[in-house]
Amino acid sequence: MRTVTTDDAPAPAGAREWFGLVVLALPTFVVAIDLFVLMLALPHMAADLGAGSNQQLWTMDMYGFMLAGFLVTMGTLGDRIGRRKLLLIGAAAFAAASLLAAYSTTPEMLIAARALLGIAGATLGPSTLALIGTLFTDPKQQATAFGIWGGTFTLGALFGPVIGGALLAQFWWGSIFLLGVPIMVLTLLLAPKFLPEFRNPEPGRVDLASVLLSLLALLPIVYGMKELARDGWETLPIVSLVIGLGAGFAFLRRQRSLRDPLLDLDLIRSRVIGTSLVGQLSYATVGGGIMLFMMLYFQLVGGMSTLQAGLAMVPGMAAGALGFTVAPKLGARFRPAHVIAVGLLGSAAALVFMTQVGPTSGSAYLIIGFAVFSFCGAPMAGLGTALVMGTSPPEKMGSAGSLAQMANEFGGTLGLAVLGTLGTAIYRFSVDGAIPAGIGESAATAARDSLAGANAVAGELPGDTASALLTPAREAFASGVQTVALTGAVLLVVIAGLVSAKLKSQPPIGQQAPADDAPTDSDDGAAGAGAAEGADADKESAATPG
Repeated sequence: MRTVTTDDAPAPAGAREWFGLVVLALPTFVVAIDLFVLMLALPHMAADLGAGSNQQLWTMDMYGFMLAGFLVTMGTLGDRIGRRKLLLIGAAAFAAASLLAAYSTTPEMLIAARALLGIAGATLGPSTLALIGTLFTDPKQQATAFGIWGGTFTLGALFGPVIGGALLAQFWWGSIFLLGVPIMVLTLLLAPKFLPEFRNPEPGRVDLASVLLSLLALLPIVYGMKELARDGWETLPIVSLVIGLGAGFAFLRRQRSLRDPLLDLDLIRSRVIGTSLVGQLSYATVGGGIMLFMMLYFQLVGGMSTLQAGLAMVPGMAAGALGFTVAPKLGARFRPAHVIAVGLLGSAAALVFMTQVGPTSGSAYLIIGFAVFSFCGAPMAGLGTALVMGTSPPEKMGSAGSLAQMANEFGGTLGLAVLGTLGTAIYRFSVDGAIPAGIGESAATAARDSLAGANAVAGELPGDTASALLTPAREAFASGVQTVALTGAVLLVVIAGLVSAKLKSQPPIGQQAPADDAPTDSDDGAAGAGAAEGADADKESAATPG
């Protein structure tokens, strides 16, 4: 296998580029915190604003709805108007929306602020990923930079509950939103100095009909999946999914007919990009489902508070951050397909280990298993992103970044819906017939519906009757956790095989595949050096120094 020589290697990044990565890490850290910290403030917010249960749910969900809905549009918009410009616009909007959220006086005002935060957040992820691809043209350094980006997001998720808990202990609930304001202001000050501008030299026009169709597809699909996970097979979420899928079909048909599509479907058709996106989507799906049941187990079986349950996730988050730093080094020595596939098999083994959890086994199986799962799965997330961005044409990196982020966003939501529904179905099937007699029909119905319902009913029963109810309910819930973990393990084994087969021709990062080992797809090209050389050439013609 030929290594890239000094004659054809892209110029390595210097101190300016690495400091630019630090600048890009600032909004990434804030967005990650914002995703995870609100759950701690929700009780305080609800009490202060008088928010009902539906308003609380919309406050939690609105950010994710708008973030997912606008990712495709914002990724393409950054390619057209300039990625640094879009980053600056998004950072300013995020700071303003954070102030609006912090000082909201009604639930409706807070929900609107969360919607604006989601739209602003949708500008930041694709812009950040695309700018990393512009800053770093050396394949090894680029992979390392994407690993650091992924680790930063994981650290934000790790420290979000801790920082939020500390703020809530001293200040009012709105203080959690103020954390992002100075960081976004710092981004606005530093980005023009350390980040280059890049835009597509031939951007074409933005097709407004495609924008509307993408929103009409993504928003109902995300809403429908979340509602299915929460309430089961009700009419409204099913109708929402049908509307979203129909609009999605119309969106894809329109993209094929446009000269300047909002989403270039050639990106998805690429073997490297398509396989990486499927892998990221699948891993995020399993992760979203398993994290849901872990949090429920910690609180409903282990008796932990919300904060304690969040802290119990810390070892897994820390292991994931470590995995993001290790993956690029492994990807530079071995073929990425092998690193990713072995990692996915390790994650699958961790899920099998987690099937040993029971109603009285304690939380150690879940905590240890999740740490191994996160560490071993980091190559799929980190190297997968590097493959998506490194294989994309430079003028379409914003669109590619939106696809990579959307795979993770949709994966998490899909995990809540599909694996959440599966675990709930196992619980209801297992607990049915085990409810003790004499507790009343309405109480029995609540206990059959969920473990949370069983816990609520048990709190109003005498000790012996409560124990007779909770014992089979917790056993049924543990069966649901075991089924979800085993299902996730099987899915990851399948994806490991897919990645190994489809990406086997990709050389270690920084090396070129020999002629007889190069990908046959006309739209793929060699990962690493070849893609980086093209990026370097295009950057010289289209990038304006910052």
